[in-house]
Order: sequence, then structure tokens, then C-alpha cells
Amino acid sequence: MSYKKILTIQDISCVGQCSLTVALPILSACGLETCILPSAVLSTHTAGFSGFTFRDLTDDMPAIQAHWQKENIKFEAIYTGYLGSIKQVGYVRNILKTMGTDNCVRIVDPAMADNGQLYSIFNQDYVEAMKILCGEADILVPNITEACFLTGEEYKEIYDESYIKCLVQKLAALGVKTVVLTGVSYDPQKTGVVIFENGNFDYYEHNKISNGCHGTGDIYASAFVGALLNDKSVYDAAKIAADYTVKCIVNTQGDADHWYGAKFEPALRELIDMIKQ
Repeated sequence: MSYKKILTIQDISCVGQCSLTVALPILSACGLETCILPSAVLSTHTAGFSGFTFRDLTDDMPAIQAHWQKENIKFEAIYTGYLGSIKQVGYVRNILKTMGTDNCVRIVDPAMADNGQLYSIFNQDYVEAMKILCGEADILVPNITEACFLTGEEYKEIYDESYIKCLVQKLAALGVKTVVLTGVSYDPQKTGVVIFENGNFDYYEHNKISNGCHGTGDIYASAFVGALLNDKSVYDAAKIAADYTVKCIVNTQGDADHWYGAKFEPALRELIDMIKQ
């Protein structure tokens, strides 16, 4: 495996095990030189905490990019997560176009919605901006809610395979080459991931844990990227990320004091072992 340099762009929630505090340790543990571009700094994440601090770093992003360009810094992969505004989406589009090596892999996690609803700070204008960004990615990693907003399809909690295939094909029509759709459940006791690549569909299914955790989308996307850049196929990377995320959720079950995130750190060795296999 070559030593690869990746840039990940998302916010820092100082406490809460999400966004960059998840992405940086997971990607680093996967053996990648992980560079970061923080979009904002928060004292905690916003789900369940109150009175958190927030500092927007939007206006710093162009100056950081300009310095990198002056130093001729390039990245072999760029992975984006939560972006807080349309303006940030525009800056990230420019970074995707200009800061990668010739073979750069561009992965977008359109972190903007869950459980049938957009996050409270976003509106349809943001969705329209995110559609453009997603169309410029090589790999898109949404959940079903995000896929529905990106495609204009009705959100359903009960669905069949034809509904999912329609969602994925409409995502591909945005321009993205490969789609990894998370949280796909055809059986109440199971959930899984649909992989669409080169016109072909695959599905990886695993047991569903009813008591989920905050931040598992970030854990999944980071583990997927880490495995992918270790020369795993898209399907194998999706499978490894799913198995790892389940282990993180299991680690957290029964700990009422750890309601704000998933205990992903104790399972990092298992992630590394899965990647080495």
C-alpha cells in the first residue's frame, strides 16, 4: 500500500464523536496522511447539548486553499462531510476541482438530513447547492433521507427494492459515478448498504441494532474511505465500514452516560484487521 494523502472537509465538534473528531482518528488509523479543513468549530455537537459555542470558519477557507496552492500541495483523495452553508458548498466545489492529484478520488457524504427531515439550519436552496456538489463527486455516500431530498423522491420508511433502485439511479443521474446508499432495510430485523457501481447493484445486509448512536454516519463514511484508500473494492470497503460501525454501536449499548456518540475507538484495531485481510 502506498502512503496516501487525504483531505477531509467538515466541522470540528470538540466533544461528541462526530465529524472531524471521528474522521481524523479513523483515517489516520487506516494508515493515511490525513489533512483537515475545518468548516466550523463547536464546543459540542448540536444533538442533545444546549448552550454550545459555534465559530464559523467559512471566510478562512479560501485563504487556506490559496496557501496550499502556493505550496503546490495536492491530495490523492478529498472526502467531504457536514458543510454548514451554501457558501461553504461553493468553496468545496472549487477545492474538489483544483486541489486533487490527477487520480484524486472525490467522496461526498451529503450530511444534511435524517429520519425524513432536513437538519434545522438547511432549506431547499441548500439542497439545490448540494445536488451540484454531489454530481461532481466520484463516490456519493448518502442515507435514504438525503437521497430523497437530492432526487425529489418521497421519503418512505417501508419500501421495496424497486424504490431503492429508483432512488439510486436518480442519484447517479446527478452525475456521480458510484453510489453507496446506507440504512437500506428490506427486513425489520436487518439493515444494510446498497452499492451501485458501473451500472451494477450489490447489497450487503447485516443485523439491525434498534438502539442507534449519534455520529454513526460519520463513522461509516470515514471507515469506508479508509478501507477504499487501502485498495479495497467499493463493495468490500462498504462491507468493512458496515461491520465496523455495527461493532461501534455494540460497544456503546448499555452505557446510559454515553448517549452523545458511539465508542468507535476501542474497535479501531478490528477495523485495521479487517482492512489487512
